[in-house]
Amino acid sequence: MKSFFQFLRESSTATQQAARLGLQTDGHGGWYDKNGEFVAKTEKGRLKFYNKRQRIGRQDPPQSDKEKNLSNTSYEKQTSQEPAPEQPAAQQQQTPAQQGPPPVEKTKGTLTIAFGRFNPPTTGHEKLLDTVASSSDDGDYIIIPSRSQDKKKNPLDPDTKVSVMRQMFPQHSERIVNDPQNRTIFDVLKKAHMDGYAGVRIIGGGDRVAEFEKLSNNYNGKLYAFDNVEVLSAGDRDPDGDDVSGMSASKQRKAAAEGDFTTFRKGVPSSMNAKQAKELYNSIRAAMEIKEGWSMWEIAPKFDWKSLRENFIGKEIFKVGDIVESLNTGLVGKIIRRGTNHLICVTEDDIMFKSWIKDVQEAVVNGTEKSGVPANQRLVGTDAHRKYVETMVPGSNWGRNFINKYRKK
Repeated sequence: MKSFFQFLRESSTATQQAARLGLQTDGHGGWYDKNGEFVAKTEKGRLKFYNKRQRIGRQDPPQSDKEKNLSNTSYEKQTSQEPAPEQPAAQQQQTPAQQGPPPVEKTKGTLTIAFGRFNPPTTGHEKLLDTVASSSDDGDYIIIPSRSQDKKKNPLDPDTKVSVMRQMFPQHSERIVNDPQNRTIFDVLKKAHMDGYAGVRIIGGGDRVAEFEKLSNNYNGKLYAFDNVEVLSAGDRDPDGDDVSGMSASKQRKAAAEGDFTTFRKGVPSSMNAKQAKELYNSIRAAMEIKEGWSMWEIAPKFDWKSLRENFIGKEIFKVGDIVESLNTGLVGKIIRRGTNHLICVTEDDIMFKSWIKDVQEAVVNGTEKSGVPANQRLVGTDAHRKYVETMVPGSNWGRNFINKYRKK
């Protein structure tokens, strides 16, 4: 039997979902749209819809077997026999941004998503991935590692990171996506919209739920259009814990920087043996280029919050006008306001986001390191250009060989 508090939690989730869709309750778990048509009922704390192709004010068409498995509804306000009324010329010339996302037929249900840095992946991330899988509808979920990379907070490059994750978490290997186009959480959501999903469910750590929920819902209908956007917590972390709940990428980077392999090994899943764990440890240390005089607040700010804040207050870092990247969402924007311990930033697409100073890093455009194709390797068709391109291809003669490092011989 459900506890009273469980009943309240489930009722609250369904009520919030219905409020966003403008539905009215009948007081017994049923929900009606603004035209008085019955469209959904509460099941297991969520709204279950019954016809994905219902036409408001008209007789609903028969529901297919595929539609019965969908979790939310999309309305067709006009039939193919009824042409849309002609619009004024001013409205016809609206830009795509003004018109919102392109209309897409909703042929799929709810996609469950996890978007994160995973740099490096740990036993704590295994708990997150398991939660994503168990929260999904019929195993329809994806894991999206971010494309962020720098020596201090993101030492593993995206290809290497994905390779390590697929070995660490073999049960989720096919769901871990390595796509250069998925730079931000919005890129992932826009693709899900174009793929015909009726809804999305985002799973994140307890400290990131509020940020994901605000951003994803604020831009629903503007960048993408879902009948439901849900954000769930994978659980809170215990920074002082020695078990899975206390393991984090920050703790792993700290151990690598301090040369503490014993602690680092505790954060590596048993799917990797000691030799493989040591190779990963050495690769991270090499990528971080640990030198004398390194600062903990730059590598793992949660373990040296005081120094991070002192540098921030002294305006040594994160000045107004600087370009920064959110480590949680992948968004890159210019700082327009500095708070006591947070930043307000705006992207080139006028998307505004707020981030704690521990969750951002200076974007590459602010750095002094060289990037892009070297001047003497830009001429397409030359051996120099071919060799440069091959350096970005894992397994090539000139490229990274890390992906095959753990192959059994």
